[in-house]
Amino acid sequence: MSLDRRDVLRYGATAAAAAAVPLQLAAPAAAVPGADAGSTDHAKIVAAYRELQIGSNRSSPKRNRAVAALDQVAVGYDAAMNVTADQLWPDLPVGPGSTYFPSMYYRLRTIAVDWATPGSALSARPELPERIATALNTLYRTQYNENTAEIGNWYSYEIGVPYWLLQTVVALGDRLSAADRERVLRPVLRFVADPNRRTNNPATVETGANRADKALITVVSGALAGDSARVAAGIAAVTDTVGGGAADLTRRTTRGDGYHPDGSFLQHDVVPYPGHYGLVLLSAIAALTYVTQETATRLAPAVREEFEQVVTDVHAPFLFAGSMMEPVRGRMLSRQGETGHDAGHQFIASVVLLARTATGEARTRLSRLAARWIAEGTWAPYLDVSNVGRFAGGLQPVGVPEVEFAEQLPRVQGDSDDASAHRTFPQMDRMVHVTRRWAASLGTGSARICRYESINGMNLHGWYTGDGVLYTFLPEQQGHYSDAYWPTVDATLLPGATVKDAAPPPLLADPPRTTRSFAGGARFDDRHGVQALDFVSQDGTLSAKKSWFFAPDAVICLGAAITDSSGAPVRTAIENRNLGENGTAALLVDGHRDTSPLGRPTVVPHARWLHLEGTAGYVLLDGYDNKPLTLLREDRTGTWLGIDTGANTHGTSDPYTRRYQKIVLDHGVRPTGASYAYAVLPGASAAQTRRAGGRWKVLANSGQVQAVRLDGHLTAASFFSAGAVDRVQVSGPATAVWGRTRRGWTCALADPTQTGDTVRVTADPAGHRVVRADPTVTVVATHPELVVDIKVAGSFGATHSFTVD
Repeated sequence: MSLDRRDVLRYGATAAAAAAVPLQLAAPAAAVPGADAGSTDHAKIVAAYRELQIGSNRSSPKRNRAVAALDQVAVGYDAAMNVTADQLWPDLPVGPGSTYFPSMYYRLRTIAVDWATPGSALSARPELPERIATALNTLYRTQYNENTAEIGNWYSYEIGVPYWLLQTVVALGDRLSAADRERVLRPVLRFVADPNRRTNNPATVETGANRADKALITVVSGALAGDSARVAAGIAAVTDTVGGGAADLTRRTTRGDGYHPDGSFLQHDVVPYPGHYGLVLLSAIAALTYVTQETATRLAPAVREEFEQVVTDVHAPFLFAGSMMEPVRGRMLSRQGETGHDAGHQFIASVVLLARTATGEARTRLSRLAARWIAEGTWAPYLDVSNVGRFAGGLQPVGVPEVEFAEQLPRVQGDSDDASAHRTFPQMDRMVHVTRRWAASLGTGSARICRYESINGMNLHGWYTGDGVLYTFLPEQQGHYSDAYWPTVDATLLPGATVKDAAPPPLLADPPRTTRSFAGGARFDDRHGVQALDFVSQDGTLSAKKSWFFAPDAVICLGAAITDSSGAPVRTAIENRNLGENGTAALLVDGHRDTSPLGRPTVVPHARWLHLEGTAGYVLLDGYDNKPLTLLREDRTGTWLGIDTGANTHGTSDPYTRRYQKIVLDHGVRPTGASYAYAVLPGASAAQTRRAGGRWKVLANSGQVQAVRLDGHLTAASFFSAGAVDRVQVSGPATAVWGRTRRGWTCALADPTQTGDTVRVTADPAGHRVVRADPTVTVVATHPELVVDIKVAGSFGATHSFTVD
């Protein structure tokens, strides 16, 4: 079966030639009379994968800008490349190990893709493919071949470099000879021999993002090799046919890597990663779906639907104004080429690609979402590609194909879908609270989920990122965390964290977990929820009970039982905000502007409320006369290299300076049972902050229970042990929100320890007849008090609720 005219127009003559690579027992080219259908499919896969690198030459001003951005980097890489020597670039030494050679392949891939992109600066260079082929053969001989030993990071040999090598090969197409193509692909076939297993340790079954990457690499390399069995193996790896589905990427697991039933996504067993590895997985699946969509080996509809669903269930909750939220990005916080906006862009690109292969309602839904997200991101616009040079091979930046695809999104009508939402993700100790004006999320750790991840030279200031940090996101400050925040922020005073004024703890290669299981919360409705943490420092000297109560316009923060034996001063950061370069946002203290000199801390012995212009209001809720605040506005300078020295990810040594406003509560030295209570009102005006002083009542703030009366008729509480508050008693650890709604008196409760069996709730609401209850709720008695048992065992921290009339 040969390619017909329609196929040639879509896939190009280059694809037909690429499919003819005589690797192993490769089938004949699809363009040859009598070739089988498998070869036709191979040509389609190769051509589609090439399109994912260079686009389809749909001219537009945005596309032209993306080409120019690629030119800027590719021309420089080519100019510096010496193909007459073994060392192609003067700053990348030749030698064994994974330190430098991945960057060599990434640069070569950039040059090849630019050459293959119509209208680019290098596309007019007919001699360039020969230079690239010479460089490929040099790298094959000196760095990466089928006899190379894996030295250093296994990922470089089995995923990173194979990707860039394949992309280089498909970009060159028939300008790379069959003999050269066969030769340089040998290490890919060796190091990704089985997409289900780790090559350097065959006992390791690949999971999550790594499995998805290997599935795509296997399919594309199989198509280039004309190996139908290899292509089929890559498709089968998605659902782990070989392993009986144990590592099926569509399966919701309750342990370890992958998607979880509550929408969590973990990689490396204990790291929340919807904002990186989850995106890597989704990107690989979107590409795999795209390149196989018109072949006999395409993914089954049910499999594609599962991945279309995780777009909204797993990733979208953490996307704010085009940026992925910090608590789900793990160690990637420290990558100069992977800000929250970069991660958000990769997510959007995946959704756009999924929309191109979806049908019916799914296509409309995905297209509408992608278009809205692109429109919302104004700080780093998705379609305005620039500064591509800062990418070093992590997430693939938005480029020519991504711009072309986004500009082809169908025009669809629909609401903006900007309603409030509160979601908990207890299987990764995360939550997200979204209002019409702002959003928030928490970074917490427990005996289940790590405090931070710091490996391969990355996230060198990650000490406290999972110790109860409150991240707030404002539409007027979209660039807050992407604008050189992590290189310049005082990472020992992140907002919400209670820490010692001492040297940070040593960074541990094995992502550290705490010794305590209490971390989680309960969702009451789209506008209210509670989250709590039984905190202990990495060295074990500092402990505290911490709770956050979420309302439509505020987060009420309580801390109690703050105790430390180290002898270092202990403090809680209310705020540490990036004001940008030379920021001038006014800080008001009880209505008076703070005029403290830049760089000089000022102690305020008492205050009722504060307001930081353009950011938030802060209301002190407990005994402010005895809770001194330290205010400091300072300029801080740092480099991306200071927080990421990874061999293939490291940032530059260019200094960045940003101005910060700190608001810090001081607890003194060796505190015993210290506490705090304050409210954060993101986006509030000074007048709104001043009026908010009496809105919330702290009902309890101790080591046993923390509780707040919210607006209206709601009470929210964190019970660290059995206790009672506001006419509700619980028999063991729990977080709960209760009060009257239009349906009746409702109680929502969760077990943040995820270790309990049954929590008994005893209450005295106005009515005692249960009219709605989750299956886990059993009514024990209705008089004289209402008594219900809630079976929390096996629910992994999920919220249970019931309503009485």
